Amino acid sequence: MLSYCIKNLSGASWALLPAQDTSADSPRIPVRSQVDPQNTWDLSKLFPHDEAWQEGLKEYEKQTERIPSFCTTLGRSAEKLADYLDFAKACGLLEERLNYYSDLRQTEDEGDSTARTMTGRFMMAVAKAQAEASWVIPEIHAIPDAVMHGFLGHPRLAEYQIYLKKLLRYKPYILSDREERIIALHAEGETLASDAFSVLTNVDLEFGILDTPEGKRPLSQSTWSVFMENPNRDLRRQAYQAFYRQFETHQTTLAALYSGSVKQDVIKARIRGFLSARAAHLFPDAVSETVYDNLVSTIGNHLAPLHRYYRLRKQILGVDELRHYDVYVPLVPRVAKKTSWNEAVDLISAALRPLGEEYGQVLRAGLLGRWADRYENKGKRSGAFSAGSYQGDPYILMNYKEDSIRDVFTLAHEGGHSMHSWYAARANPFMHYGYTIFEAEVASTFNEELLFRYLRDHTETPELETYVINKRVDDLVATLYRQTMFAEFEQKTHALEEGGTPLTVEVLRREYRTLLTKYFGPDMVLEETSDLEGLRIPHFYRAFYVYKYATGISASLALAEQVLSGGEQERKDYFSFLSSGGSRFPIESLKLAGVDMASPGPVEAACKVFTRLVDELASHIQP
Repeated sequence: MLSYCIKNLSGASWALLPAQDTSADSPRIPVRSQVDPQNTWDLSKLFPHDEAWQEGLKEYEKQTERIPSFCTTLGRSAEKLADYLDFAKACGLLEERLNYYSDLRQTEDEGDSTARTMTGRFMMAVAKAQAEASWVIPEIHAIPDAVMHGFLGHPRLAEYQIYLKKLLRYKPYILSDREERIIALHAEGETLASDAFSVLTNVDLEFGILDTPEGKRPLSQSTWSVFMENPNRDLRRQAYQAFYRQFETHQTTLAALYSGSVKQDVIKARIRGFLSARAAHLFPDAVSETVYDNLVSTIGNHLAPLHRYYRLRKQILGVDELRHYDVYVPLVPRVAKKTSWNEAVDLISAALRPLGEEYGQVLRAGLLGRWADRYENKGKRSGAFSAGSYQGDPYILMNYKEDSIRDVFTLAHEGGHSMHSWYAARANPFMHYGYTIFEAEVASTFNEELLFRYLRDHTETPELETYVINKRVDDLVATLYRQTMFAEFEQKTHALEEGGTPLTVEVLRREYRTLLTKYFGPDMVLEETSDLEGLRIPHFYRAFYVYKYATGISASLALAEQVLSGGEQERKDYFSFLSSGGSRFPIESLKLAGVDMASPGPVEAACKVFTRLVDELASHIQP
């Protein structure tokens, strides 16, 4: 395996963001060429332009031609092994730059054929290189344990020790050279289902334009959440129906794509010899399946406060029936506050002052500079993410909307990811600087908690304070409860596939509706199309990923309390966590920072935080 680039496109997921504000005179979303460059990210630290990327790809292809020359040499001496790892590191650094540049260019406009061609060429080059390097891991694993133990003491292998020790964990699941080559040759096709889903939902689906009191407005993946937060219930209903009408029209295709993705997960796990797809996906992080099960069971035992919140929401909204399109609208509709990008950066900077001068200055400069691609344009990937690489900036994709406080929190969230990347890249060698997504969701939601506490303590009016509390309750619903529901759905779908049950449209919708009923409780009246939600979530194409949002928020709530109520040592412990990169497994790094995610304790504590916030919200609002 030559590819060491595990993309850290971490961050807020599907439909958590509204879109760029568009003028009342034009309902159209701007095309990429109409966006001010100052509102876009600057990818020049990766490559100054597309032509330089093309030259970089040629250099990569030339370098990887040398792979066969190292074959049969790795076990001869520590020096020979170090020679190959030095070569692999150089290739990996170039590969990562190529990867990030082409992928980020494609996210700017999913319909841009030039960017898609670049991504396709890169994937072909990497697949070829991985096929050529398919012998590497089996050859390293063939080195006798005693000999490898001696190698690890050699000075030239010092920076590769952690990488090698993690690699050796895979020994029971590595196949023969020929089998590894076959798997590598299939790698290029593994993302087809995900790519097709992204193109279908972000480019091909047209959701139409709706009449609003402010004029005509486009309905899209990004503006969806804006409509769901609109106080006009009839408008919410219209948007909901129009949105899911498109997903219903394409439900068979969407189900086939997701089923294909699950099949890939199951097949790959079986080929490697894992007991299940879930076991295979948790293995790299050394996370026990009991951590996953503890999360699902603990949340399942604490659904009463969630159901109470929905009952409170129904009372406050004054509706006879709580509908699916009623669960996102703020309960304090009188609060209307616009926050420009610069004002959002000011708020975030103030909220994060407890983390010290360096953290605040670096993040502020990045957000006011060109780390972020700020606003929506036609064809741009929906949602948000942070892409932290070793040599480039920790880039942020946003679809920022000034009239949604939610987007200020999302920016703080992505800023947490980016600063995590910034510290990890500066404290670790390339071969093990990358932290896991399990850890990433701690740094991001930690920032959200600090922002919430700051805004609650500095609100201008009681109404705004209530709004912020309501916002935080909704965030915990989305991150703690909803992501656990998604995790339970993933576990069920993979178990069905592993048990021989085909994942048809009917099966997927039935399983998802069962979970909607369980989590929303008796006060929710679901629409006939509500269960189509399970077919539109991009993160399901990164199997067994979403549970990390829920574990992350649980850990971050505990760490935020420690940092804010503690002293310098607690802050140092947190920065040790941010700087650890991939030097430790996530459970270990979090335990050193003061949180034991191997136990259900942090999740139970997070549920108690949610219960207190619901109580606080109820005391602020009289139905």
